[in-house]
Amino acid sequence: MNATHAVPYAPANAFSRADGELLINGQKVSRVAAMAGHTPFYAYDRSLIDARVGLLRRLLPAGVQLHYAMKANPMPALVGFMAPRVDGLDVASGGELRIALDAGMAPSHISFAGPGKTADELRQALAAGVLLNVESGREVELLASLSEEFGWPARVAVRINPDFEIRSSGMRMGGGAKPFGVDAEDVPRLLRRIGSLGLAFEGFHIYAGSQNLNADALIDMQRRSFELMLRLASDAPSCPGTLNIGGGFGIPYFPGEQPLKLEPVCAALAGLVADARMKLPGADLVLELGRYLVGEAGLYICRVLDRKVSRGQIFIVVDGGMHHHLAASGNFGQVIRRNFPLAVANRIDGVANEKVNVVGPLCTPLDVLGDKVDLAEAGPGDLIAVFQSGAYGYSASPAAFLAHPEPAELLV
Repeated sequence: MNATHAVPYAPANAFSRADGELLINGQKVSRVAAMAGHTPFYAYDRSLIDARVGLLRRLLPAGVQLHYAMKANPMPALVGFMAPRVDGLDVASGGELRIALDAGMAPSHISFAGPGKTADELRQALAAGVLLNVESGREVELLASLSEEFGWPARVAVRINPDFEIRSSGMRMGGGAKPFGVDAEDVPRLLRRIGSLGLAFEGFHIYAGSQNLNADALIDMQRRSFELMLRLASDAPSCPGTLNIGGGFGIPYFPGEQPLKLEPVCAALAGLVADARMKLPGADLVLELGRYLVGEAGLYICRVLDRKVSRGQIFIVVDGGMHHHLAASGNFGQVIRRNFPLAVANRIDGVANEKVNVVGPLCTPLDVLGDKVDLAEAGPGDLIAVFQSGAYGYSASPAAFLAHPEPAELLV
């Protein structure tokens, strides 16, 4: 067997290769494809997830809890793998809550956020005993009624829509007019109402934005979030025990993007921990990460069905596409379409000497995984790998479109 070495296509946690094939946790991609039973499939590498969690554990200061935001990837086996490795799980629906509970995470370490929680979801969460990040007065009033019905108070934290916006964020979820959380100026009144209703207030939650590769911007966001929580704590019915400052840690997808510099962010968090111990004794900082934990550990693998030439352009037609991986097609938040990193997984040592279009089987011109990308020569039967596919992949895609078969998902 040839010596294994890193593949240049995955920008951060690089996969390895051997005998001309991509390796997924030490196993050749052709063997993993056989294990999947069919293509297309998603494969998530346990060793890369472990490495990412381990890196954070080494760099994060004591006093910062690490939570996994399940919306990034709610695959039950993956959530079960994450549960003993993190301090908590953050869910955004009743369905995700069931997966979190099945994974064995203690309800006391599960939090539930989302701007449109139904009465049934609030009832479900109250019965389970998880922390609810309330986002409106309606939720508070419903929880008060349900608490009286159940005979115990709902555990609540207030999600704040801050009076600032995070810089350099791929998707802004706080600041300005937003459906998420309670506007900062309205929080004191809601806190007084929570106290008068006898709900169990536990803290604050701010999630200002996601997919940020700028360490200085993240440090600024975390500092401003902490200072806002500190200011609002004076109106709280009790001293907050949880200060969830969100996440937003990004991963590089496209040429020119550089990995987030983690060290300065963690060093700045140490300063916040020291401030919290002095100004809000007993309060823990919570870091809520999803994409950063699992995004680079995932691959989407599809098989070449056909190779066509149309007016001088080469089209590699594969059996997967936007119905399984909307983000890679450019239809999940990209303003200008850019290609995810791609490779011919079973010819990983091949020279990328062809400019091709990698397209899926759907009857729409939007079904494109690679637009004029440089790849090694590929034909029917070859396997195409889409890197950076561990987060916001299958669960964020229109799987029912045109009724194609579902992909398999493997935790390798």
